Amino acid sequence: MSQFPHPIYSQTVLIPAYDDAQQYLFAHMLATHEAHAIMLARQQIITMQNAVAILNAVAQIRATGVDALGYQPGVEDLFFRVESQIIEQVGADFGGNLQLARSRNDLGQALARMAIRQETLALCTDLLALRQAVQTRAEAHIDTLMPGYTHTQPAQPVTFAHYLAGILTFLGKDQSRLATAFKNVNESPLGAAAFTGSGFPIDRDMVARLLGFDDVIRSTHHSIGAGDHLTDIAFAVQSIAVGLSRVTKDLIFFATQESGALHIDDSFIQLSSIMPQKRNPVVLEHLRARLSRAIGAAQTVVMQCHNIPYGDTQDIEDEILPPLLLAMQTLHECLILYTAVFDTLTLNKEHLRSRAADGFTTATELADLLVREVGLPFRQAHKIVAGMVQNAVNANIAPANLTLDRLQQSAQNVLGNPLEISAEQFQRALDPQNFVDVRAGVGGVSAQSTSALLDRLSAKWQTDRVWMDEAQLGLEQAVEQRAQAVAKTLNKG
Repeated sequence: MSQFPHPIYSQTVLIPAYDDAQQYLFAHMLATHEAHAIMLARQQIITMQNAVAILNAVAQIRATGVDALGYQPGVEDLFFRVESQIIEQVGADFGGNLQLARSRNDLGQALARMAIRQETLALCTDLLALRQAVQTRAEAHIDTLMPGYTHTQPAQPVTFAHYLAGILTFLGKDQSRLATAFKNVNESPLGAAAFTGSGFPIDRDMVARLLGFDDVIRSTHHSIGAGDHLTDIAFAVQSIAVGLSRVTKDLIFFATQESGALHIDDSFIQLSSIMPQKRNPVVLEHLRARLSRAIGAAQTVVMQCHNIPYGDTQDIEDEILPPLLLAMQTLHECLILYTAVFDTLTLNKEHLRSRAADGFTTATELADLLVREVGLPFRQAHKIVAGMVQNAVNANIAPANLTLDRLQQSAQNVLGNPLEISAEQFQRALDPQNFVDVRAGVGGVSAQSTSALLDRLSAKWQTDRVWMDEAQLGLEQAVEQRAQAVAKTLNKG
């Protein structure tokens, strides 16, 4: 008869999963063993002496370390390896009771959630750092005029701070997505056993508290079959990566010689092997590639969760950890790298200011002025200004060389009469600084509006930081509470 496991199965499935468990699940497995043993004793499902024996064995395994528990052919996974060590130390009568009212199903789901929640909080920390770097850069460029783009063409004057405030806005929303995903992940499936619960009088809430979970998943079926906590993380990763990919495309353009907008720090520049003049901003190319990698790995998570049974299945157990952790680790690298880029980049402020009106970007304000100060309907004003711009383009006249006569010529063509507008009004409307200053509404591009928005974004950053600190503190307090419960149980034994 064939014996389990087949060598190829060990090589391709069991050993990689065992390595992942050693790296990500070992410490959490020992913690769950402690919490479960304490609960079983307090609920009088096992004796206090039995619990003490298990806790001492767990302490010995922790002290020995995970490296002593290498993969062994015939031992399916790390759980059985650890269980065999416990039984070897305390005997089958005591060691064999650790799995009372528990299955590898709810244990495996809990361990994955505990590992993922740590990685999620790490991403929260990374994202907060990036937001702070962008915020600092934005506050330094409240008055830095530049051309803004729509459809990749110069559209209207903006400031670099206004552009960055947009980035901060979506990053703040992504921070909320991560926090929501963390809350969904940080629910305990323990006590669901295989998927129907247990006939023993267990206390699921006690175990959840000792392990730092915020709540218990009340449905024992969903405790085992859930995939939404995995896709929540994947969607958050994708949202961040997609947003930053779009920013990367902008920065690569801004860093070109043709744009001349910003300067990537020399520490992120590679030179050509043959062309002495080249400054290649390769850091942005690496970011673009790695953000794509994060999106792809996160999409793998989504695909593995789709079209599978709603229950216990390997698709959302061992098999899903590698792509999920790859997505999270890759995004971690991108976030810390992007933080360093924003900490060090500089802008060519005077060059940007000189280009702010290129492409006739202030034409909208001229049309608006014809409505506000001359009294024209907007569609007529729009037609007059559009005619003036088209004529200037055909005559190869730059925006800086526009004259009131050209506007009046266009007005004559559209209205049949000239406009009552002064040269001062005309020049003021075409001034990019004036364009920015008059847009002082909520979220507008003016310095006042942008500063107000940055203040709100900074306040949200503070709120998000408090939440993250509290979430991390909750996990740390659970470790302390469990240690106290272990000590109390050992004293009673």
